[in-house]
Amino acid sequence: MKTSSQRIAALQFTATAASTLLGATVFAGCRKSSDERTPQPVVTVAAEHPESGEIFEHVLADATLSPLAQAAISPKITAPVSSFLVQRGAKVKAGQLLAVLENRDLSAQALDNKGQYTAALATFEIQTKAQFPEEYAKAEADTAQAKAQLHLQQEIRASRQKLFQQGAIAGRDYDTAVAALAQAQAAYDTARNHLDALTHVGNRASNQLAQGQLSSAKGKYEAAAAQVSYSEIRSPIAGVVTDRPLFPGETATIGTSLITVMDTSSLLAKVHLSQTVAQRLSLGDDASVSIPGVDQPATGKVTLISPALDPGSTTVEVWVKLKNIAGGYKAGTPVRVAVAGRAVPRAVKIPLAAVLTADDGAKFVMIVGKNGAAHKVTVQLGINDGEDVQVTQGLNGSETVITEGSYGLSDGTKVTVGKPGAAGGER
Repeated sequence: MKTSSQRIAALQFTATAASTLLGATVFAGCRKSSDERTPQPVVTVAAEHPESGEIFEHVLADATLSPLAQAAISPKITAPVSSFLVQRGAKVKAGQLLAVLENRDLSAQALDNKGQYTAALATFEIQTKAQFPEEYAKAEADTAQAKAQLHLQQEIRASRQKLFQQGAIAGRDYDTAVAALAQAQAAYDTARNHLDALTHVGNRASNQLAQGQLSSAKGKYEAAAAQVSYSEIRSPIAGVVTDRPLFPGETATIGTSLITVMDTSSLLAKVHLSQTVAQRLSLGDDASVSIPGVDQPATGKVTLISPALDPGSTTVEVWVKLKNIAGGYKAGTPVRVAVAGRAVPRAVKIPLAAVLTADDGAKFVMIVGKNGAAHKVTVQLGINDGEDVQVTQGLNGSETVITEGSYGLSDGTKVTVGKPGAAGGER
């Protein structure tokens, strides 16, 4: 039987052994944990080398198709619609009669003014071709007669003056001859002044009076005729009737559109571009217009580059014209326009999908490093053709650029080139 001191020594030895065993176990466990590392995930991405070659700039912008010309025809008078001669969708020519408004009252007024004009014309003919020439001829005759009478009285006075000086006649007879000469002189002066007035003033004044009366009557007649013509609604352009809101019998009012005609033989895609982009374009540049529901883009050309900035948006308006002879494209359709701009013959280019944008607006791409990790490279971009973009700084063409799967990829992430989303390759 063990003593108490022996039992205490045995317990101490057991505790020391247990502690040593536990420490060895913990140390072995820690060593095992440090030796085992968590495997890093590998992301599958699509990648390719940048291409080197010619690239043509394509300026992309959204637009809405507009007609080449449009006329919202409103009447100049307020009157009921007597009849329409066209329906929606009808093709019309410039000057073609489209509708007629009620015009019987206007026609009657025009007829009355025409009568007054005819009367004024006849008066003008009489005054200029009959009345004045007759009056002038009479004035000439009166002047000649007064002149002859004056000459006769001058001879009588001279004869009686000699007789009076010789004492052959009384003084009363001489005085009578002098008085008769004075009367003849006054009559001649009057006739002569009248003839001079007709010659220098009367003819012009008479013609002006007659012309003024004729012009006034003609103006009233033409105004009345114009009112009648306003009741006939004609198309100012050739095109297609796109709107006709009223029906016969309804009242058309001044300033309200009665018929709308559009020339859709060609359409305009009006885009707004920044000044720097617009300056790279020229009149006649080729363009393509992608239209919803149409398989192949329509071809067009730049026909206008606005010489001034739009005051509201500070952009430049550019018109792209495309033919629409068959009428397959509709005005008002939203489209996507691509204008062919300048070209760079030897450019380093990558897909647009490979370019990412940082929070500060800088552009960058992710490339596959030699160690199989993704790395971020900041780049400067040039022109693009809608699919590829030119890289002016940041790449030399030897890199492997990630084209798919780079969004949200951290710098240093292990990647493998393949088809993104493949089994076992997703992060």
